[in-house]
Amino acid sequence: MQPGEMKSADEVLYVGIDLGTSSSAIAASNGEKKWVESYVGWPKDFISAKVLGKSVLFGREALKNRLSLDLYRPLEKGVLKEGTAKDAEAVKELIHYLIKLVNPSEGQKINAVVGVPAESFKVNKLAIRSAVSGFTDSIMVVSEPFAVAYGLNMLNNAIVIDIGAGTVDFCIMHGTLPADEDQKTIINAGDYIDQQLNNFLTEKYPGSTFNMNMVKGFKESNGFVGNSSAPIKVEIPVAGKPTEHDITDEVKRACESILPAIIETVTEMIAKFDPEYQAKVRDNVILSGGGSQIRGIREYIEGRLKEYGSGKVTVATDPVFSGANGALALAKDMPKGYWDQVQ
Repeated sequence: MQPGEMKSADEVLYVGIDLGTSSSAIAASNGEKKWVESYVGWPKDFISAKVLGKSVLFGREALKNRLSLDLYRPLEKGVLKEGTAKDAEAVKELIHYLIKLVNPSEGQKINAVVGVPAESFKVNKLAIRSAVSGFTDSIMVVSEPFAVAYGLNMLNNAIVIDIGAGTVDFCIMHGTLPADEDQKTIINAGDYIDQQLNNFLTEKYPGSTFNMNMVKGFKESNGFVGNSSAPIKVEIPVAGKPTEHDITDEVKRACESILPAIIETVTEMIAKFDPEYQAKVRDNVILSGGGSQIRGIREYIEGRLKEYGSGKVTVATDPVFSGANGALALAKDMPKGYWDQVQ
């Protein structure tokens, strides 16, 4: 290559990464898209290492073999845990694993945009940046809902509500990069639903045995707000015997437990926006993240917004990858001077 000559597109792999508390996703400019549960595990001892045949396991495979592993879920409420050095190592291993999953070519330059919760303190953004920088050439850290908005081209008079496991993140878009006051985070999200559902089931069925992994599965398969078209019945062991349980009311109560904070936050943010454009924002609300798949949540939020005169809520297509896709689109369009900034 001659001095000053531009690199070809194939010499740079652009990636968008959505680091989540429960799952993480990556989308790359070579067309590869992958996701994995945000778990990392190391064998507990030499017997575990012999049985598993691997030095480190990720995602579903790690969960499946959790009894043989020192298991880490290193992202808490969407940011790095302030825990042991092993938590930090787990994040780096997870990021390295995600990048390997999209098959970069040998020697290929990697430019990455990484999404984090909207109100992460700068130190947390820098910690994520540090974890990623060892495997990339250039990096930018942005808020997850901003990445979603960018990927959907919803850049003006719109608000994104990204419902994840650790946080619900909000971002108002008005034709420019969002400022701090345009973004909010609340911590009652998917994990909170799981904990509430666990509490409700423990209270109703004290003789039954279940764990949080089972409870999360109940929510993901059956979550709803409003009215259910049929009773929700699942099998839970009682004294070791699989027994049918009706969990309809408990699922409803748990899923609806996050709604008051969501409605309060979105209406407050819109009320503080320029009054001339408030109606336009209410009519351009986008739900994303795993929580957007809870049955009835779109209709509930839309109905509450209409109490203020109008409201239209849509759910982002491809909710698993909406953040990663947006981060990838941003990476491809990024002006050179913006790389290696924390926005």
